[in-house]
Amino acid sequence: MTSTPLGRRFDGQVALVTGASRGIGLAVAQRLVAEGAQVVITARKPEGLAAAIEVLGDRQAVAVAGRADDPEHQDEAIATAVGRFGRLDVLVNNTGINPVFGPLLEVDEAAARKIMDVNVLAALGWTRRAVAAGLGADRQGAVVNMASVAGLAPAPGIALYGVSKAALISLTVQLAAELSPRVRVNALAPAVVKTKFARALYEADEAAAAAAYPLERLGEPEDVGAAAAFLASADASWITGQTLVLDGGASLRASL
Repeated sequence: MTSTPLGRRFDGQVALVTGASRGIGLAVAQRLVAEGAQVVITARKPEGLAAAIEVLGDRQAVAVAGRADDPEHQDEAIATAVGRFGRLDVLVNNTGINPVFGPLLEVDEAAARKIMDVNVLAALGWTRRAVAAGLGADRQGAVVNMASVAGLAPAPGIALYGVSKAALISLTVQLAAELSPRVRVNALAPAVVKTKFARALYEADEAAAAAAYPLERLGEPEDVGAAAAFLASADASWITGQTLVLDGGASLRASL
């Protein structure tokens, strides 16, 4: 995969990225920092966040540990962004869980509620608090929600996860309508990306998994980080309420 020199699209801006101790969230935070942003990252485990700060640099990033669906944690993280860096310009709702596998009718109801709490309602809570803290107050703000191709079509075995991501896509549209013009809200819908979260989908035979994609490879966290940075930047200033599909061309085959 080739790369081009990075610009400084986020100089003077502050971002908050949830679920950012590793994988896609960390890649998003790295891209934002590389382009000039100061970043607050969150995740459940302090040790993972400490390792991420080593990567990002403690002058540009600060970590706040907690559960994404905990309102007190949301308040603390957003207060940290404003208190440490003075403002908040970008919110990336990246946290997602998928603790169950199997048909919808067999999913434990408590697990189903937890999936919806973390994958959907938490994104609403983070956005509500970010706007209250000044997101979009003196310059156009941006929210990027991390959805999934599982929210666009049947997803056997992970159907409840797909339901939650479909709801997140709808939430994106509704928030975009309500928060325009001061805050843009968009979503990303990746297919299989090489992360610990998705390892079960490709680790047995990565070549076979990659063969499903016309571009003949799985996604990398950096692919998603670059797309998130685009949607969060002024380069996307006339885009809101959209879901950008990152699937290596897999949807082309579905249409043939």
